[in-house]
Amino acid sequence: MAAVTIRDVASLANVSVATVSRALNGQQNVAQGVRTRVLEAARELRYVPHHAARSLSSRLTRTIGVVLPDLAGEFFSELMRGIDLVAREHDRHLLVSSYRNAPGELGPVLRAMRGRVDGMLVLSPYTDSTAFEQDLAEAPSVVLLNSPLEAIGIGGLTVDNHGAARAMVEHLAGQGFGRIAFVSGPRGNFDAQARLRGYLDALAGHVPGADPMVLEGDFEQASGYAAGEAIAAMQQRPDAVFAANDMMALGCLLAFRKAGLRVPEDIAVAGFDDIPLARYLQPALTTMAMDIAELGGLALRMLLAGREADAPRASRLVAPRLVVRDSTRAAMA
Repeated sequence: MAAVTIRDVASLANVSVATVSRALNGQQNVAQGVRTRVLEAARELRYVPHHAARSLSSRLTRTIGVVLPDLAGEFFSELMRGIDLVAREHDRHLLVSSYRNAPGELGPVLRAMRGRVDGMLVLSPYTDSTAFEQDLAEAPSVVLLNSPLEAIGIGGLTVDNHGAARAMVEHLAGQGFGRIAFVSGPRGNFDAQARLRGYLDALAGHVPGADPMVLEGDFEQASGYAAGEAIAAMQQRPDAVFAANDMMALGCLLAFRKAGLRVPEDIAVAGFDDIPLARYLQPALTTMAMDIAELGGLALRMLLAGREADAPRASRLVAPRLVVRDSTRAAMA
């Protein structure tokens, strides 16, 4: 006979999985009538909570889980640096895991951390993430980073990707660039889709009559290099390229240099993220800047504050800022 799950309890009590989790963990933000109904359903089904998860109510591990899609690259190293700084301030340890950009592996990673951590920071940028709702609901405490899963009532920290991409296109148009190409991020990625929408909306609003020119990328330097090669070979090239992250912008710069194109005299290049390397490139890269380390630190502060107050965490929107450097100066001269 199959074991009874928290989803079975939720179905019998006619409430969400998240509500069952809060009721069984003794959290205060559950109406007394709902709590009674959940407890009665659990008794009727003889539901036994996961032992390790139940132990969290009586002891703390002083460990925070960090779940990322990847561990390679400057973005994730900076994010971890910020998380680690705040963890040290609060005498917390970190348990870090990657699901290797394979969305199907996220659930097993979340379950593996159950009982080992007091809370989790989870970066899940995939738009089709509903399969992880139960695993997230059963976690002791979660803050999401840049995730489309806010609808299930979990607090998060989200970058204003759409607004920032609009601002970059407005900057390029204001510099006199009229044919602006965009190197997109991977399909099904929450950040990438928002940045693409920002590019398209700003192009329509600020470069009348301009046709979108979108080249597919995947946030990796190699895809930016391939896009740069394709652009360099065009008979009618764009006069500016906006890459959806700095690593792809770096790939474009390398491809243009190999093709003998000067940046920004022949073609301008802009990126997104402001990784530490961006300011040291030749030419230095115009980008939408986030303090990536501060982003990680802020997420952990949100998680710790929510646990101390025994309260749900609200979502927060972080606005990147435009940093203009030599790679986009100046078509109007």
